[in-house]
Amino acid sequence: MLHSFVQSGRLEVRFVDIANTDAVIAAMNGAAFLWLESPTNPGLEVADMPTLIVAARNLSVGVGVDNTFATPLIQNPLEMGADIVMHSVTKYFAGHSDVIMGSLSTKIPELHARLHEIRKIHGGVPGPYEAWLALRGLRTFPLRFECAQRNALELAKRLSKHPGVSRVRYPGLPEDSQHARAKSFMRGFGAVVSFEVKDGPEKADRICESSHLITHATSLGGIESLWERRRRWPAESTLTPENLIRLSVGCENVEDLWRDIEQAFTNS
Repeated sequence: MLHSFVQSGRLEVRFVDIANTDAVIAAMNGAAFLWLESPTNPGLEVADMPTLIVAARNLSVGVGVDNTFATPLIQNPLEMGADIVMHSVTKYFAGHSDVIMGSLSTKIPELHARLHEIRKIHGGVPGPYEAWLALRGLRTFPLRFECAQRNALELAKRLSKHPGVSRVRYPGLPEDSQHARAKSFMRGFGAVVSFEVKDGPEKADRICESSHLITHATSLGGIESLWERRRRWPAESTLTPENLIRLSVGCENVEDLWRDIEQAFTNS
C-alpha cells in the first residue's frame, strides 16, 4: 500500500530496518509520521520502542504502531507515548479465524474524533454478528495467548536443535539477536516462530504440505496452528528469505505439534 502511494506521488516514504535504531532516528528528520511494526512479520525483528518514541516526540513526529504480534498483553505502545495503535482483531483478539476486523486505539480525543468520522463516512463498520464473534474471542484471549506463547517457546527451542533447520527467529530464545532488546521492555515474546529450512524453498514447501495437525494456510493468531512459506506470495518482501516458514503456534498439545513437525520434515 505504501509503495502505491509513493508511485502516485501522494507520499514520500522512507523504508528503514526497524531494528537499526540509529537509522530509524536519522530517517525521522523532516518526517511527519513514524510507523512501526514490532515484532515484524515475518522476520520477528524488534524495534527499540521506548527510544524511538521519545526520539519521535523530540522531533514532533507522530507515531503509529502495529501491535498485532505483541498484543496488549506484551507491550502497550500508547503508554510509551505512541499516538495510535493498530491491531488486527482477526488474529489473536478474535482468535478463531472466522472474522475479518481491525481496531485503532488512541488516547488523544481529537484524533479519536477524526478517526471515528472517517470510519463513519467511508465504511468499515462491523456488523452485529462480526462484533459478537470478536467479543466471544476477547473473553478467552488471555488464556489462548498464554498457552500459544508457551507452546511457541518450546517449539522454538526444539527447532533450534533440529538438523533440518538453519536458523530460528524467536525473540524468546536467549541466543536470538533480538532477545536482549525484547526482554528489556516486553512482557513476553509472542506466539509466532519463523525458521529457515536448510534444504531450500522447495523443501520448505513440501514440509508445509506434509503436516497433518498444523494447517498449511496464511493468517495467524488462531487457536489452531498454521504455517506457510512466506515467499510463496509475490507481494512478500524480497528481504524475507525464500526458505523461511512462518509458524503461528496455536493451543494444541505441544507434543502433538512437535510430532507433526518431525513427521513433516521426514516425509517431505
